[in-house]
Amino acid sequence: MIRYNLQFFAKEGPGGEKTEPATQKKLDDARKEGQVAKSREIANGLGLLSLFLVLRFWVGDLGNQLLSVFHLIYNRIPETITFWRGDMPHADTAILFRQMLIRTLLVIAPVLIVGVLVAFVSDVAQVKWQPTMKPLMPKFNKLNPISGFKKIFSPNALMELAKSLAKILLIGYMCYSYLKDKWAVLLNLYDVSLMQGLQLIARTVTDLGIRISAVYMVIALADLIYQRVKFKNDMKMTKQEVKEEYKQSEGDPQVKSQIRSKMREASRRRMMQNLPQADVVITNPTHYAVAIKYDPEVADAPIVIAKGEDYLAQKIKEIARENKVEIVENKPLARMLYANVDVGQAVPPELYQAVAEVLAFVYRLQGKI
Repeated sequence: MIRYNLQFFAKEGPGGEKTEPATQKKLDDARKEGQVAKSREIANGLGLLSLFLVLRFWVGDLGNQLLSVFHLIYNRIPETITFWRGDMPHADTAILFRQMLIRTLLVIAPVLIVGVLVAFVSDVAQVKWQPTMKPLMPKFNKLNPISGFKKIFSPNALMELAKSLAKILLIGYMCYSYLKDKWAVLLNLYDVSLMQGLQLIARTVTDLGIRISAVYMVIALADLIYQRVKFKNDMKMTKQEVKEEYKQSEGDPQVKSQIRSKMREASRRRMMQNLPQADVVITNPTHYAVAIKYDPEVADAPIVIAKGEDYLAQKIKEIARENKVEIVENKPLARMLYANVDVGQAVPPELYQAVAEVLAFVYRLQGKI
């Protein structure tokens, strides 16, 4: 017989297979760790699309500004040449290059800013704003070669491979289908002027870039759906994990039950200790017992200092007899007091008359009135 362990076929995680949807607490904890259902392709696709759209409508003005930078820098070259040597000093060359770089960056800065803003907004739209530095912190478990080897052949790695192949094939096909009718025009660029050639190249590049970005966005949307489904499955919990989390957040039900039981016992003990101070115990006579005390210096109305049902009612009457507390049978009043007045509370106004009659009867028996 071959021995085998079925646990090898179970999914990772204590308590068996992960079949339960993630709780809000686990999702919040994952969010703090930087684990979210986000597709990087959305930011890349929107960034590319916005970049080429800006270039499409601004490429003419951008080209003119770059030409003005070129003319400005080129016209300054003769000023810095030492004619008696026929060359340019290194210091002047560095200054000229620095000026050219700064002016060029100022010209293309709006394009770069638009791309950064679009990428930022796309990330915020996917996962909302909650920055965290934990994903940047080093984790030594990531250096485990076994875990790294598993990731190479994981479903996520296969998905990334399929996504890369889809990009290559779709973008390659898009480039071929768009450029196949323009080869003749592009090959005859030497027959047109410099400005016409630049305009043609700029229009071709931007139009092709917009088409590529549109195809990229289709791949990005598919990747976003995959990432959300994958994240939902990765966040699933076993039944045991759900129970453990409930115990941590709400407390162990058995411990809470024991605490409540002990609290009831302590309250009952205090109630029994105060019972000898009662003026009267009103009974059902077998099911309910309510002990009442009236002290004008403490409260304006009689106070219920003890009450009980069935066994506890019998115990209250037993202690009342031991301490010579009067017991009066009044079924309707006993039920009303038991159901509507908690221990330590005053008798409600609607029961003043009935309770006063009972107390007057007791006081007459004791010779107090």
